[in-house]
Amino acid sequence: MARPETDIAGMRSKIIAAADRMIHEKGAISFTMTDLATAVGMSPSNLYRFFESKDALAEAMAGEWFAELLVIMEDLVSADIPVEEKLYQFFAKRVVVKRARYEDDPELFESYMELGDEHFEVIKGYVDLADHYMASILAEAMDKGYFKGLELDTVVSLVNTMMQPFCNPKLMGQMMHLATEERLRIVINTILNGLRADDGKSIVKPELHIAS
Repeated sequence: MARPETDIAGMRSKIIAAADRMIHEKGAISFTMTDLATAVGMSPSNLYRFFESKDALAEAMAGEWFAELLVIMEDLVSADIPVEEKLYQFFAKRVVVKRARYEDDPELFESYMELGDEHFEVIKGYVDLADHYMASILAEAMDKGYFKGLELDTVVSLVNTMMQPFCNPKLMGQMMHLATEERLRIVINTILNGLRADDGKSIVKPELHIAS
């Protein structure tokens, strides 16, 4: 008889919770699926019925990490507010979430960063999706007259570069005291008012993604 979907979901949540504890204790690189199976009281072969690989487990954990952030971004893209405030809130609301997570458990926060490094191809889709949402807001700003003379792709890359202290969790962990909403407001205003082509000269496009 097939296991009910509620049982599967409950067991997957239990396994993810155990993985959280393990990466907190051992770091993201150190724990193995065999260790995890022991922690949840099942055989490795049974564990693989719920997560077929460590990548699959990392993907599920990334999904939980990004879930709240994705809701924030999706809501803001469609929000009926001035684009200037929309761009500020796009970063500010996520700064608040990430700071709370860091302050709640800095070691677990750092372990999740290790997990992201180890399985970057797994989380790349979330990073690209964040870029997509930001591009939507920046395109709206361009329609309002901002970023004159620049292409959207260039604006996205430049904004990514400048916003790293407010969106890259690794950098935020090192300088959380500087990634404040007050400083963010100043940076966003500077970007909106100052980012434009310089007398028609081309700007080299930096290839840099945010780590949301």
